[in-house]
Amino acid sequence: MGRADDRTSPAASSSSSSGNSGTKRSRKHRDDEPAAGATEHTKKKHKKRKSDHGVNGVIKSSQRRLSLSNAARDPRDEPPPKPKKKPEAPTRSPSPLIDFDGLSRPSVGTRARLEETPEQAAERLERMRGAVRTLLECVGEDPDRQGLLATPDRYAKALLFLTKGYQENIKDIVNNAIFHEGHNEMVIVKDIEIFSMCEHHLVPFTGKVRNISLTLGMNIEQSAKHLLILRPVQMHIGYIPANSVIGLSKLPRIAELFARRLQIQERLTKEVANAIFEVLKPQGVAVVMESSHLCMVTRGVQKTTATTITSCVLGCFEGRERTRNEFLSLIGVNRH
Repeated sequence: MGRADDRTSPAASSSSSSGNSGTKRSRKHRDDEPAAGATEHTKKKHKKRKSDHGVNGVIKSSQRRLSLSNAARDPRDEPPPKPKKKPEAPTRSPSPLIDFDGLSRPSVGTRARLEETPEQAAERLERMRGAVRTLLECVGEDPDRQGLLATPDRYAKALLFLTKGYQENIKDIVNNAIFHEGHNEMVIVKDIEIFSMCEHHLVPFTGKVRNISLTLGMNIEQSAKHLLILRPVQMHIGYIPANSVIGLSKLPRIAELFARRLQIQERLTKEVANAIFEVLKPQGVAVVMESSHLCMVTRGVQKTTATTITSCVLGCFEGRERTRNEFLSLIGVNRH
């Protein structure tokens, strides 16, 4: 009889099982839901725990667990963000060292002169003639007298020639005359004669004034007479190749390009050095320039024997004193 009491019918067992599972679900539901009188903090905590349950009972936080193969990245290991490029002005070249113009970078006026049509060039020349005629009138002259009738035209054309560097491009001048020779010793082209025009007074700085002693004939008592001789600007260019050399004639041509513009000597020296360094990519470039400025000789302090020397050294010439001294010794700046 005791065994009979222990037996339980399938229906009762099923009912008991169903009741237990219902109780578990109900208990689980109660655990997931915050109590009626729960605070706001408790509700947020329950909501976070509820949202953390994933598919098939797998907690999402366990899915995000890091391993050695998926380690967290240190922000310091991330590459630095690329700097934003500033938008370039429409009148400026991507490479100011190559496409120089009047003030070392392309300007509106230079671009217009470089790209003008023959009709526009004729109109420019006519405006210049009128401006020269006005200058003649302002200094108290009569532009209609015989000696000055053609002066406006002559001066306008002469000024265009003296500033023809505005119409030239350094890429066209170099014309791919760069040769891979494996040479890595110093190359110097010195005593390059150039002429330029001071942008402050529009008068030339053309050369050095030398005090030369000339011994004349016996009939002048064999006495030495001293004469002042004006020599052109002397520019000396040296570079040390990085296995590539440039045609020798290209160095004076590059100097001429920048000299045929309104200039100051300091900038002219620097522009020549920078252009050669950019075009050739050598180990180093050195440029030294000697000149006498007529704006200081014929006006102002009127010092006829004053000489201005400027230099620009780049690359290995800048960092190695011995290399720089070798260049200065070879060009003989103090030879006179």
